[in-house]
Amino acid sequence: MSSHKILNISIPDPKLQDKLSSSLGISRITSQILINRGIKSLKEAGNFLDPRLDQLLDPFSFSDMRLAVNLIKKSARNKDRVLVHGDYDVDGVTSLVLLTQTLRKLGLEAEHYIPHRIKEGYGLGRNIIKILKEKKIGLFITADCGTNSVEIIEEIKGQGIEVIITDHHEPSTTASYGWPVINPKISGSGYKYRDLAGVGVAFKLCQALTGSFLEDDLDLVCLGTICDSVPLTGENRVISKLGLEKIAESERPGLKALIQAAGINNKKMTQEFVGFILGPRINASGRMDTAETAFDLLMCDDEIKAAHLAKTLDTYNRQRQKVESEIMEEAQDLINKEVNFKEHQVMVVAKEGWHLGVLGVVASKLADRFYRPAILISINQGLCRGSGRSIKNFHLFEGLNDSKELLDGFGGHEHAIGMVIQQDNISQFRDKINLFAKDKLVFQDLIPSLDVDMELGLADIGREFILELGKLEPFGEGNARPLFYTRDLMLKGQPRLFNKNTMKFWVTDNDLTYSAIGFGMGQLKGELLNAGSFGLVYSPMIDNWQGQESMILDIKEIFFKTR
Repeated sequence: MSSHKILNISIPDPKLQDKLSSSLGISRITSQILINRGIKSLKEAGNFLDPRLDQLLDPFSFSDMRLAVNLIKKSARNKDRVLVHGDYDVDGVTSLVLLTQTLRKLGLEAEHYIPHRIKEGYGLGRNIIKILKEKKIGLFITADCGTNSVEIIEEIKGQGIEVIITDHHEPSTTASYGWPVINPKISGSGYKYRDLAGVGVAFKLCQALTGSFLEDDLDLVCLGTICDSVPLTGENRVISKLGLEKIAESERPGLKALIQAAGINNKKMTQEFVGFILGPRINASGRMDTAETAFDLLMCDDEIKAAHLAKTLDTYNRQRQKVESEIMEEAQDLINKEVNFKEHQVMVVAKEGWHLGVLGVVASKLADRFYRPAILISINQGLCRGSGRSIKNFHLFEGLNDSKELLDGFGGHEHAIGMVIQQDNISQFRDKINLFAKDKLVFQDLIPSLDVDMELGLADIGREFILELGKLEPFGEGNARPLFYTRDLMLKGQPRLFNKNTMKFWVTDNDLTYSAIGFGMGQLKGELLNAGSFGLVYSPMIDNWQGQESMILDIKEIFFKTR
């Protein structure tokens, strides 16, 4: 095989396949996909195929939830002013909107604050203490941040201001807190599902406050959950599956205007539309300027104003794409010049003046391209900020924690981090995180792999089967779109090339023939024409081009036999 990717084909479990298939009325292939996702019991499988609101966990199972609710009710009685501090990404903004609207509905005087990505960076800055005093705030609530801001919160508490943290970031300390922290990742949280997005945690607080499932707010919660790339399992599956339906029928003027501006109105709402079309437009506000525009859009109740704000986000998104493309080219040049791939498992590159708003996006693309963790650092008068993205088997947050004495600040998750560092420490940090990576990564970890659900023949694929696969949506982190492998296929006819390097062709096993499409695979046309036979990794789909329904294989990899 000539592909450079490792093919991991799951080992079938015929006995469990039979059990799930006969009990749930699904195919053996769909049963195996559920098994591959770690679902082994009938109850788990039934819940996965039929997500319902009553599957959501009790918000009061958070050990600090009762205390948080009591503090908010006390503030309502005292007519205290409340400030909710959010973050500038989709998860942070949706958390902020949800909390602000819920608190106001309960009669509280709730204001909001979003830090500026470039001027202030992620999380709580020292300026928030002054703001709280000036505004005479009695209760301070965080959304999607605050877990690791212990010193600042102690100062806030010292001013007589009550604090509630809602967050989902990894704690960098095991110390106990002197205030309620609603975060499923902290020790002793009491919560059985740790993968909620920031907006999911805010949602649980709002549920506890109202005693309601808050079904009408699932559009916001789904938006933040999908865009934060958390696993779409457990509660997140319920939120995303039911939330996509709510987005499609949402009455929020801002969301309707954004869908219209993005050109996806009157289409079935999918996780791809949310993650790759709506999310980037909301994120572009905080990347290119202030996230206040995105907040105003989602809070907006005026259709004319909403249409104007949605167009503004669209403009920001085009600017973001241009800047991102320029930094991508510059970062790749630096990697080619500076990174020794024999010595460096983690790519760390820095340059003066890189726009902070797109570093994470570019790092993600570079990590995909080179299949190594990537950290991009923007140098600005000695104090530098960076963003990093990782690969499957490397915990990037732990890598930063190992180098914390060289950093002025850091935060994030297993696969995505943000950091602040002095320019003089960059070289030493690069060496130290690569030493850490050397102990954690083996050669195979640096080779991209494809996790394949089953090996099939073309006869196994049909319209009913593809429709049944739709029951597994939405796909995403923790529930990847199913992939299959078919070997010994042959080309039928001439491949055709379309714009952006897309190749369309027909494949046959001598009995059946299917249409196939490979996005970004145009360079393989010559090899495909010369191949006697080949294997395909693909996802089968139903194509509705110009109202004509047909089945098509969406190709992820072509494996040519070596001669």
